[in-house]
Amino acid sequence: MFELAVMGAWAEFALRWLHVITAIAWIGSSFYFIALDLGLRKAPGLPEGAQGEEWQVHGGGFYHIRKFNVAPAEMPEHLTWFKWESYATWLSGFALLAVMYYLGAEFYLIDPEVRDLAVWQAVAISVGSLAFGWLVYDRLCKLFVSANQNALMLALFGVLVGMSWFYAQVFSGRAALLHLGAFTATIMSANVFMIIIPNQKIVVADLIAGRRPDPRFGQIAKQRSTHNNYLTLPVIFLMLSNHYPLAFATEWNWVIASLVFLMGVTIRHWFNTHHARAGNPHWTWALTVLIFIAIMWLSVAPMRGAQDDLSALPPSAARFAQAEGFEDVHMIVMGRCSMCHAEQPVWPGLHWAPRGVVLETEAQVARSARTIYLQSALSHAMPPGNIVWMEDDERAAIRAWYRAATGS
Repeated sequence: MFELAVMGAWAEFALRWLHVITAIAWIGSSFYFIALDLGLRKAPGLPEGAQGEEWQVHGGGFYHIRKFNVAPAEMPEHLTWFKWESYATWLSGFALLAVMYYLGAEFYLIDPEVRDLAVWQAVAISVGSLAFGWLVYDRLCKLFVSANQNALMLALFGVLVGMSWFYAQVFSGRAALLHLGAFTATIMSANVFMIIIPNQKIVVADLIAGRRPDPRFGQIAKQRSTHNNYLTLPVIFLMLSNHYPLAFATEWNWVIASLVFLMGVTIRHWFNTHHARAGNPHWTWALTVLIFIAIMWLSVAPMRGAQDDLSALPPSAARFAQAEGFEDVHMIVMGRCSMCHAEQPVWPGLHWAPRGVVLETEAQVARSARTIYLQSALSHAMPPGNIVWMEDDERAAIRAWYRAATGS
């Protein structure tokens, strides 16, 4: 019979795998269509209303592609819609957020040193902020629909910087950056669900009814698609950031996150310009490197650590500190793990705790109980290669302690 911890770990793994698969499909199609759109060329003999065409070669065959600014003269027999990639990416991502950060809120979402929130408060802020992001963004797009689009991008950047700071004031560093990624991904997926696909359905309905489609719907959809294109790379960075403490476990994590959006713009600008055959603005790579150096500099600011006081532990962690065998487990962790998992690691070549997990105090060990159990008791993942010779009876002691605390 599977334990709850094992089932939870595999559920997380399955959702993460699904999320990565769907994200690859969505990002791949998004990148492809932006490159295709920018590479279109006028040619003799194009049908009326066609913006341009593109010849491509792949997999041993040639492809001839045309784009119509609004719609063709009549409805084609077969029409492929690109939408489920986006929907599945957001749904799997939100499910992963719920499994990891809502069910494990006291371990991953809440940091009492940042803001001592109740679980329901943290989850409410998380869900509410995602809805808030779409409402503000959509309002900005409608407000600036006829204005300079650069002004809209600056306004959007201001919102993202504000949310970066906000998340850093209420959540743990790890959760703050991941939530900013979820905030942005929600905007992107809602663009597809609320604007792009509905507008395209209106155009299709007009074609079927024999009406001339309004070009405004296509223009609005193109605006939102362009935004998604520039937001994709920062979202990927933010989703990966939870594996890198230097990105999230610093007092300046919100500034780092803000700079990541600028790097996304500079990198995409080079690719978009290149695909449009309008040159190769190599200055964008120099600027990207400078921004990345600034991020590296900010990352060495003091890291946040968990509280050392056992009395300050939330109930979900306190039960591990009170369980039989905790003192022995704490000594095992101190002897086998803390030389690496420390504020100042003593293991040669390590300058910070791997993945930001510090295991020096009793409170820190209690907070990381599930991780310790999965990594060193159920599996031999830690210590890596058993380099410090953790004994089988020590692993058994960790298993017994964890199961005593959880009643499993």
